[in-house]
Amino acid sequence: MKRVAPLRYGVIFKKAFCDVDIFKRFVLDIVGINLEIDNVETEKEFKPPIGNVAVKFDLYAEDIKNRIIVEIQHDRNADHYDRFLHYHCVALLEQLKKPPKSAQYRYYSPNTTVYTIVVLTSGDEKNQCDVAVIDFDPKTLDGKGLNEIKHKIVYLCPRYMNEKTPEFYQEWLRVIEDSLDNQVDESLYHLPEIEKLLLAIGEDNVTPEEMARMIDESYIADAEKRGLKEGIEKGIEQGIEQGIEQGIEQGIEKGKLETAKAMLAEGFDVKTIVKITGLTEEMILR
Repeated sequence: MKRVAPLRYGVIFKKAFCDVDIFKRFVLDIVGINLEIDNVETEKEFKPPIGNVAVKFDLYAEDIKNRIIVEIQHDRNADHYDRFLHYHCVALLEQLKKPPKSAQYRYYSPNTTVYTIVVLTSGDEKNQCDVAVIDFDPKTLDGKGLNEIKHKIVYLCPRYMNEKTPEFYQEWLRVIEDSLDNQVDESLYHLPEIEKLLLAIGEDNVTPEEMARMIDESYIADAEKRGLKEGIEKGIEQGIEQGIEQGIEQGIEKGKLETAKAMLAEGFDVKTIVKITGLTEEMILR
């Protein structure tokens, strides 16, 4: 058994998958595309931001030759389906900010196909699905695709891998889930890229700075979980008089505010709190 840092932590996930060889092989096995890239960006942002919500991509690579963008997101938020649909659309719209002059009135087709892969390390208890796909291609009423739009979002949940999970996915999902208890059985993995991944996340290769960020992530996750739980409980009580749905919604927001205030008191940067809670700076500081 090999001791490793869990891939549930964003700092560790990005450390592993920002390696070009690992990123390329993962993308090849998940979406069947052989990328031609020289580097993988982490925490990619578009400036100025598109829309009212600034987004940050965990891992981002663009294949210029084949006109393909691939984003990989590590996530443990409750709103992951909506959140990364928004992220995906931002990556599409960013391409249209400066259309060629010759096509000002008809330039709706992005030059580049966008694939987003979301890895749900915390699971999805509601759906308990190993793989889910948003396929943007128009389809006839009998389900036949028109092969006009290739953009795609793939949600992966390692916890629910099963015998029907596509073979090429299995070794990747297994190693992600296997890492969560800090140790893996190296004999189960045969891809050279996964062997390289295990070397990168080995406990001996975790720097003091990475360890500190892991501790911060753990604290934030625990604080948010406590705040949301208390908020939901209060929301349910309010829901008796005002409606269950409205009460839960208010409770969640109040829980997020309480978490944000606690994080602010602990000295966390406001931008970090915005990213974690989804609240605005104005809501946090008022």
